[in-house]
Amino acid sequence: MSTKNKNLLLLIGALAAILLLFGLYLKTGTIHTPWSSVLGALFSNDLTNENHVVIQSFRLPRILMAFLAGSALSVAGMFMQNLFSNPLAGPDVLGITSGSSLLVALWMMTGFTLFGAYSDLIVLGIVGALMMGVLMLVLALKLRGNVHLLLTGLMLGSFVSALISVVEASAGAKEMQQFVFWNFGSLQRVTLQQIPYVFTCVLVGILLAYSQVRSMNAMVLGATSAKALGVSLKSFRVLSILTTGILTGTITAFTGPIAFVGLAIPNVAKMLCKTQNHRVLLLANVLLGALFLGLCDFAIVCLQPLIAIPLNALISLIGVPFIVWMIFKNRYVTS
Repeated sequence: MSTKNKNLLLLIGALAAILLLFGLYLKTGTIHTPWSSVLGALFSNDLTNENHVVIQSFRLPRILMAFLAGSALSVAGMFMQNLFSNPLAGPDVLGITSGSSLLVALWMMTGFTLFGAYSDLIVLGIVGALMMGVLMLVLALKLRGNVHLLLTGLMLGSFVSALISVVEASAGAKEMQQFVFWNFGSLQRVTLQQIPYVFTCVLVGILLAYSQVRSMNAMVLGATSAKALGVSLKSFRVLSILTTGILTGTITAFTGPIAFVGLAIPNVAKMLCKTQNHRVLLLANVLLGALFLGLCDFAIVCLQPLIAIPLNALISLIGVPFIVWMIFKNRYVTS
């Protein structure tokens, strides 16, 4: 079977798994929900029906956010790895997630309002991500080695975390509690009314990514070769940072910082698809990212009667061994 057919089967299989997971997620929980109630809740809103209320108020927004967050962070990671020619680059590793966290933390602690709750979250999350993205791009042009870039990103992330700690120390108890829960990374606080805002921003980011597929394919050959092929490096870098800022900033604002997804899934997509065609990789990242984060949150729901596991903790338990294995297997050169 050709690689093209294998990739097509992989993408179809991932989509089928997402649809199956969607149904199982809506049915699973401490309150028993028959399939008839699951279908009914999707097409009607009966406030007198307990199952309808549980699904529409808790389960449906949570699984939809898991799918959107997984897709967005994976695509953002793919962009970062392509832009910096580094398979260990990612929104959280390069400090972009930290930039979003800092502005959202200031917003939560001070109670300052510009446009309204949803708008402020999105705007501040994106602006924070863009600020760090631009800074990392400037540093990438100055630093020679990928290892230096990664170390700089980690140091900047630590510096921003220290600034957030200073902000926390001066906040009230209520604001502190709100931020601590947000900082754990969680899908539980998302409401159905927020989903259209998030979906719109994620869709814009993915469409921007799709518009740069040709440039990403050329960048695989290196910046010099890409320029010779007619790629405007300046435009590509600006659009890369803008796309990553929109995707990472939006998700971080609503769910808190989620680690490793943007680092691990793009590498998984490359290993499974065995291609450098970013038209295929883009779709693979969208589907595999959604499936991965959906499965992680589904596992949390299933384990909830036994133990409460924060989302970032579970992702780290899975992501860290994978990244360590990837490095020690020497699958990629990082220096």
